[in-house]
Amino acid sequence: MATIIDLDQPGCMRNDDEPIRGEIRVRGFRRVSHGLFVTERPGAGQDDEFLRDLRAWCLVLPDGAVFTHVTAARLLGWRLPHLPTPVPVFAAVHGSERRPRRAGLICSRLVTTDGSAPVSAQGFPVDAPEEALLRAARDLGHLDLVVLVDSARALGHIDPDRMGAVLSSRRPGTRALAAAYAASDHRAESGGETLLRIFHQVLEIDVVPQVDLLDEREGVIGRADLMVSGSRDVHEYDGAGHRSPAQHRSDLRRERALTQAGYVRRGYTLDDLLNHPAAAMHELDRALRRRHRPYRLHRFRTMIDHSAYSTAGRERLLNRWRRSMGVTDWS
Repeated sequence: MATIIDLDQPGCMRNDDEPIRGEIRVRGFRRVSHGLFVTERPGAGQDDEFLRDLRAWCLVLPDGAVFTHVTAARLLGWRLPHLPTPVPVFAAVHGSERRPRRAGLICSRLVTTDGSAPVSAQGFPVDAPEEALLRAARDLGHLDLVVLVDSARALGHIDPDRMGAVLSSRRPGTRALAAAYAASDHRAESGGETLLRIFHQVLEIDVVPQVDLLDEREGVIGRADLMVSGSRDVHEYDGAGHRSPAQHRSDLRRERALTQAGYVRRGYTLDDLLNHPAAAMHELDRALRRRHRPYRLHRFRTMIDHSAYSTAGRERLLNRWRRSMGVTDWS
């Protein structure tokens, strides 16, 4: 039975920021899950609250448990796809340990490949990067996975030998992870750039990521997100960071310099890729002077529909996670 903590009683007030396991009967505390609370901290950032929640979850996880899946990805600093909310906390325990069942937590059994040892991130035990990716591969779509793998490779967190051992283990998720690993590129610098590269791959357009752009004096003007092989066509992802007035002015100066050097720049937004891929495909086909092939567009739209970048994909993820938790939270 859960401990009842009545903080209205003398001597029960807390001055620290440690999480509480029990039932709280006073305002000023935020409920993490059944029997888990943290003190309210107005103005705290999402990252701080995320770490505080994990400290609370550590109270119910057995010794030796690790965080995995997208929880591990966030702790390791990887870029995340457009996940639905709320995202549960993912943990894994050794085979002989109990698995806590609470709303907001999905706990699995640790099955590791030889050489894949847990690591530490921001003070928390984390599943080996290759194992965390394998667990994510059982839920996420291809586009989501490539975003994770790109980021993990960019940070140097993936060991090719350990990844090879995981992919050859034939455990659930290995086929999806193998496809994402083959399509990944450590040079990607944002999730949007990853989507733009995959869009070109599906359209069968050969591109090279992160190419230095030179002027007529061989001076570096800048770096292109993607350059179409055998051409001077520069294709780039324009994210939210390009909307500020200062960045916009800088982008215009850069674009004029590119034009003077003979480059043709095309910018694409997330809305172009998710909601208007047909228009983007027709533009690229005209630039390459080739015929439109509807099957290419169908393949990309299928990828979007099966990813967290679509409403239907996010709903499927949420429903899957709710079934995995197996807990009805009436609060």
